[in-house]
Amino acid sequence: MSDLRLRTRGISLTLGGHRVLHHVDLDLHRGELVALVGPNGAGKSTLLHLLAGDRTPDSGQVELDGRPLRSYRPRELARVRSVLTQSNEVSFPFTVEAVVSMGRAPWAGVSTAEEDELLIRGALRDGELEGFEGRNVPELSGGERARVAYARVRAQGCDIMMLDEPTASLDIRHQERLMQQLSDHAAAGGSAIVVLHDLNLAAAYAQRIVLLEAGSIRADGPPAEALSPELLSDVYRYPLAIHQVEGVDHRIIQPRRPTPTREEQPARVH
Repeated sequence: MSDLRLRTRGISLTLGGHRVLHHVDLDLHRGELVALVGPNGAGKSTLLHLLAGDRTPDSGQVELDGRPLRSYRPRELARVRSVLTQSNEVSFPFTVEAVVSMGRAPWAGVSTAEEDELLIRGALRDGELEGFEGRNVPELSGGERARVAYARVRAQGCDIMMLDEPTASLDIRHQERLMQQLSDHAAAGGSAIVVLHDLNLAAAYAQRIVLLEAGSIRADGPPAEALSPELLSDVYRYPLAIHQVEGVDHRIIQPRRPTPTREEQPARVH
């Protein structure tokens, strides 16, 4: 099988008379963790929905493993790629274990009970949800519910993972755990594409950064190439600086905040 998993050429989409994506070309290879970044309204989530097959572009082509994405039946597609959207509300009093187990639904009649159980247990560990199995999801905190949604996607056991802002509700520990797990997934031969607002998480973990602005790709490459202070400042319309951490291949992106004048300095309390 080719290392190329997903391929788009010239995809465009207009919604409500507004051009959301314009002639986007994007590849996702085996072993890659790709981050989609950009300001609000750049088209990141919409692009992820097109890659997942949840929307159809007005023009252009999306291919999965050399086949048009539209040629896949829903269950067949659900065995290749898993999707975590921004909206994952559970209104009914399902338990954590029940929701995570729903990730195995596409494999009904194919996998064994032992395989299902192994993947469900592993997903609960990945979400750090052991001990939560019997709790009702609507009663959990926002961050805990986000971890349940992520664990359900992990339980699906797909080669390709697509996640839309999976770290938004998580504390620092769980953000780092999640991104490290996606990195490990890619290192083991899987593929992942993730929408992120946190540029530092993207720079730390993604092999490739795809920077979107107004529905078009402004940059696509390794973090050191795709994340320059000049380009980021232009795209985000705010001055940004990048600092290299001494001794390691790690970059920190920060806003250039004005330095307070002497009169603006807060008074010291003695």
